[in-house]
Amino acid sequence: MKDPGHALDQFVADSHQTQTRFFSDNRDSILELAETIASRVEKGSKILFFGNGGSAADAQHLAAEFVGRFIPDRPALPAMSLSTDTSILTALGNDYGYDQVFARQIEAHGRPGDVAVGISTSGNSANVLNGIVAAGKADMYTVGFTGAGGGQIEGQVDVLFAVPSKVTPRIQETHILLGHSLCELIDRRLFPNAYPDD
Repeated sequence: MKDPGHALDQFVADSHQTQTRFFSDNRDSILELAETIASRVEKGSKILFFGNGGSAADAQHLAAEFVGRFIPDRPALPAMSLSTDTSILTALGNDYGYDQVFARQIEAHGRPGDVAVGISTSGNSANVLNGIVAAGKADMYTVGFTGAGGGQIEGQVDVLFAVPSKVTPRIQETHILLGHSLCELIDRRLFPNAYPDD
């Protein structure tokens, strides 16, 4: 490696530039989604997250933020990751095919009014796409986190957040910042007394 310090600086600069552009372009949509999720949770709906690989880790991470807590201590919020139960994933993969592992769980757990968040850096993951389609059929509110262009998920969701990058790490870094932003916005909407300085 010629200059690891220069490479590091470039990684950070690229990530910052990608995130700055994304949040500038999607500010109003993010605020609107936070309000949509908060109002649905108030009415008893839940959030289902799903994805593969790093996106599976993001799904698990974000579900944990809602069920546990984000920053202030507050009541648990109903959320789950469909990417974590190895018995379910392997049974469904074996019996129905890996492209059905999320759709089948949506069929089991999804109810009208729930929110489905499908995470795919390419936007072309067949199992994520099938999960989104199943959620739409179940009258759930559907959200896609993707990379540039949205892939096949574009046009299949109620709201799409396509990070303006084709580089997987830059997309994933932006997805988790988006997820954290939603966590805090929803917390502030549902539990204003937990943020007394606002």
